[in-house]
Amino acid sequence: MKPIDVVLLTESRYVNPTTVNHYTHNILTEDSLVQNALEANGLTVLRLDWADQDFDWTNTKLALFRTTWDYFNRISEFSRWLESASMKTKFVNDIELIRWNMDKHYLRDLQKSGINATPTVYIEQEERVTLKEIVSSSGWDEVVLKPCISGGGRHTYRFLKDRTNEYETVFQELIAVEAMMVQQFQRNVIGQGEIALMIIDGTFTHAILKKARDGEFRVQDDFGGSVHPHSPTKEEIAFAERVISVCQIPPLYARIDVVKDNDGNLSVIELELIEPEMWFRFNPSAAERLADAVRRRL
Repeated sequence: MKPIDVVLLTESRYVNPTTVNHYTHNILTEDSLVQNALEANGLTVLRLDWADQDFDWTNTKLALFRTTWDYFNRISEFSRWLESASMKTKFVNDIELIRWNMDKHYLRDLQKSGINATPTVYIEQEERVTLKEIVSSSGWDEVVLKPCISGGGRHTYRFLKDRTNEYETVFQELIAVEAMMVQQFQRNVIGQGEIALMIIDGTFTHAILKKARDGEFRVQDDFGGSVHPHSPTKEEIAFAERVISVCQIPPLYARIDVVKDNDGNLSVIELELIEPEMWFRFNPSAAERLADAVRRRL
């Protein structure tokens, strides 16, 4: 069998969905834009579940992460697959970036490199400490609790300092099995939303604004969040490019989620290098730029 140039990595829910709602439709549209752009570059493309046990990963030149949005619920399995498949094919982004970006301890690395990021306290697995002790010593009036390896708002809780006791039990249950983080809540997430800036092959391509629905702070679709076109300022673009510049390996593609922090300064909420939603439907030419960069990588 002739080797496939590029495998677009997704998960089983999105390979051949029998029911296509608005959310799934957007996923299929985005992946189609990327696949069509790759094929227009003369590349052969297969879209596949990363966990497909029947596929021989030596039979593709490159695996491009797109919508592997179950990995954080299957982290042990995903980690084993990463190690195995990375010995058989090339990953985009690079395996070193993926390992680093899987765990939100990377925010601490960004801060050490001079990047303004959400103030965070990290609590390692099985650490003997109470949530009340952590929140009290932080000095923050309102916080967010979430796992260090997570996505889609999994086990993400926002609460005021005087309600900490209500989350003590769930915190102790979670810290027994995984590392957690407590972050100072950034008020502008609600008032202004999160800006997502896309950078491909070192160049800014487009941006969108993510907004939470009324009464919610999580901006994901799962919680009623919405996305809107956004024309970023020069300052916002320069900030995103600076974030990328401190990565030890330049990513081929990235999404930088930015807010104005509680002091009014630009701050990183998330740096997405594994499987970022890129909203190519807002700017199809960005998919073409990604395809061109992938062709050159091959």
